[in-house]
Amino acid sequence: MLIILGGLPGCGKSTLAEKLARAMPAMWLRIDSIEQALRDADAQYGTGNREMGPEGYMVAYRVAEDNLRLGQFVIADSVNPIAITRDAWREVAGRAQTRFCEIELVCSDAALHRQRIETRISTVENLKLPDWQAVLAREYEPWQGTPLVLDSALNDADTLFQQALEYIKDAVRV
Repeated sequence: MLIILGGLPGCGKSTLAEKLARAMPAMWLRIDSIEQALRDADAQYGTGNREMGPEGYMVAYRVAEDNLRLGQFVIADSVNPIAITRDAWREVAGRAQTRFCEIELVCSDAALHRQRIETRISTVENLKLPDWQAVLAREYEPWQGTPLVLDSALNDADTLFQQALEYIKDAVRV
């Protein structure tokens, strides 16, 4: 099964993804890690200052499909901001002939969201995290499907984890 996460930076996607990956177990595909590895490689062997396009997502789609074909659970952890990326994840599940479920994380309290953005520390080496203005300016389309929406302003990480895990278990049973 492919677990497709999405949401603006600072909403708790990676925290949830890590908790799910440890508990299930599942493969955690973190776009931040993939994109930073591409930037680091470019800085070391290329021209440096890579502006990230679709490359990180394209790598993740392939790795996800390979692992889904092996019967693994895969967690896709990315902002997943537009319909094109969301459709692409669904297509990955289709090619691998497996189910998927979608979870969108939000933070309904703007002051709390801003505080998280301004105080968090990256766990990905060399990753420059976006500031609050970058988060506000980020292109982010409303979801067209019916993802489970989890609000990290209303629930702590453990409660979000439990809610997500129940949703995933229900999706597996269908």
